[in-house]
Amino acid sequence: MDKKKLVLLVGALVIAIGTALVARSMFAGAAAPTATAQTVEPVGTKVLVAQRALPAGTIITADSMGFQSWPKEMVADAYYLEGESDVTKLVGTVVRHPITAGQPVTKGALVAPGDRGFLAAALQPGMRAITVPVSATSGVAGFIFPGDRVDMVLTQTVEGEGNALKTSETILRNLRILATDQATEQQKVEGRTVVQVSGTVTLEVTPRIAEKIEVAKTIGTLSFALRSLTDSSSELDRALAAGKIVIPDDATPEEEEELLRQAMSRPDDSRSSYVTGGDVSRFQRSTIPPQTQRAAAAPAAQNDGNGNGSNNGGGNGGGAAPARPAGPSVRIIRGQSSTTVNVSRSSSDVVDRQSRGFGQAAGTVPAATSVLR
Repeated sequence: MDKKKLVLLVGALVIAIGTALVARSMFAGAAAPTATAQTVEPVGTKVLVAQRALPAGTIITADSMGFQSWPKEMVADAYYLEGESDVTKLVGTVVRHPITAGQPVTKGALVAPGDRGFLAAALQPGMRAITVPVSATSGVAGFIFPGDRVDMVLTQTVEGEGNALKTSETILRNLRILATDQATEQQKVEGRTVVQVSGTVTLEVTPRIAEKIEVAKTIGTLSFALRSLTDSSSELDRALAAGKIVIPDDATPEEEEELLRQAMSRPDDSRSSYVTGGDVSRFQRSTIPPQTQRAAAAPAAQNDGNGNGSNNGGGNGGGAAPARPAGPSVRIIRGQSSTTVNVSRSSSDVVDRQSRGFGQAAGTVPAATSVLR
């Protein structure tokens, strides 16, 4: 390479390096733009909405509802607004109409304890309310409150020959207490629950169980046994294991939860357990005593041949109808008296001989007439 080309190449290299340094200084000195974050204010105000689906009869809890932003032009006067409503006062109220998840809660959709229609709104679909009288002993000394669940026990005495049978039987299970006396919620004084003996208890039952309770009132004495809070869960597990509760494969989590909730809250009248006096004391009976057979109290009616029945009780309405014999029988008539004798095939000829001999020995008495029934 000649000297002239080498000088040109070095000069070009120096110019390129200088140009690069000048460009770097120019870009480094330029001020970088800064981004300013702007806070977006929510549109409208916050209203109270349902956090999940709330069917009719649902008792409101603290996690059932929450505040959510809502367009200002869509806010109605019936909504509960943040800052203007005390949500704690809504806990314990009952949903009157079904509320879907995310739907605003209106003031007419909830019924507070003591308000008109509260008890009817608290009832599950298809259920009824029935009131049962209680005392200090039958009502667990006042330690049953609205919302608790109890079993019903029937105590009775079965009369008969000899000693009567004393028995106690659990006839109904998992009954929900709706109210004690006229109170539908626990009464508190200075934050402490007031325990008091109630005169009546209102229960949530099915129509058939309501009929059973009315009959049980006439049979014997009713009392209650308070259930544990974990009993319903354990019985639900046993019902699922036995296949008594079927959950569809395509059921959503909300539908599955609703099916399980209904199964846990359903009163049970299918199982019954009992204890007799013999199970408590060796001096008491353990079986039902035999009943004494009584003759029918209705007077015997006879036909006068014209299709009209007449009473042969002597005109005073008395005279019990004789009991009909079981099996074949012979009626032997002698004068104004008659005797009925039960016979079998082997002894019928003996009775006939006795009836014929009876008439011959009587002399002037008319011969006896035998009638085989």
